[in-house]
Amino acid sequence: MATSETRNSGVRLTDLTKSYGDFKAVRGVNISIRPGETLALLGPNGAGKSTTIDMMLGLIRPDSGTVTLFGSSPADAVQAGVVGGMLQTGSLLGYLSVRELVAMVASLYPHPLDVSEVLRLTGTTEFADRATTKLSGGQTQRARMAIALVADPDLLVLDEPTAALDVEGRRDFWTSMRAVAARGKTVVFATHYLEEADAYADRIVLMARGRVVADGPPTEIKARVGGRTIRATLPGVDQSALVSLPGVTNADQRGDALVLTCPDSPSSDSALRALLALYPQASDIEVRGAGLEEAFLDLTGDDGDVHDDVTNA
Repeated sequence: MATSETRNSGVRLTDLTKSYGDFKAVRGVNISIRPGETLALLGPNGAGKSTTIDMMLGLIRPDSGTVTLFGSSPADAVQAGVVGGMLQTGSLLGYLSVRELVAMVASLYPHPLDVSEVLRLTGTTEFADRATTKLSGGQTQRARMAIALVADPDLLVLDEPTAALDVEGRRDFWTSMRAVAARGKTVVFATHYLEEADAYADRIVLMARGRVVADGPPTEIKARVGGRTIRATLPGVDQSALVSLPGVTNADQRGDALVLTCPDSPSSDSALRALLALYPQASDIEVRGAGLEEAFLDLTGDDGDVHDDVTNA
């Protein structure tokens, strides 16, 4: 386990670069993560997320730059049980039950958690005696989570951890992760479910084209996109009249509901006043700022076209 002195140093990625032939997967990434922080790593396909995670875990070497995990190299930190990883790729060892596999992994580390407690925490108890070759996709993800957690690591690195889970499974997963984070663990996760990052991350690092393009709390990331949306119930209104309201850049009608788009907060205030003056019968009114999806699309531009099929960067 990490000492209190090394724990205070947290996770540091400094000037990381990684190329595959002519493709530059990661270009000068700098990220510092405080102990006990839950950080979401977001970005479109090919942005460099998985490559960054692989370098963090010591699975691949950076072309340049350094990685330190609580004052140690990735290899030393993993060997000491300081790091637990849950990756997209790789299969579970066959011909073992889930319980046997988790117990085997626990035996490799100096201070593992109790296997039964890990099975309970990860929701794998009900199929713990089933062979790993007989698991569904969601059950396999839960088993991977148990393997990552059993070492009682200070750092949990999760790459698309809920990809194969249904809505209930995702909810249960994050309930478990909140319990883990509450014990002072550092959690880093990459996900395509933006609502997960918004709901569970203390901080978001957004990558595009191999670089960090935004870094901060979810509220700060969303605030970088100034758009505002007004939603209301208002049947039988001419859409052209809505577009002509002051501060409105776009108007949509969806049955009896309308959605007005405004570029910023002052514009939405003007639009709302004008809407209520002309249509006092409007009801169910909601005004909200840009969500994480809007911020994601705005800050990454058209980077969703960039792919790295070989490396899954």
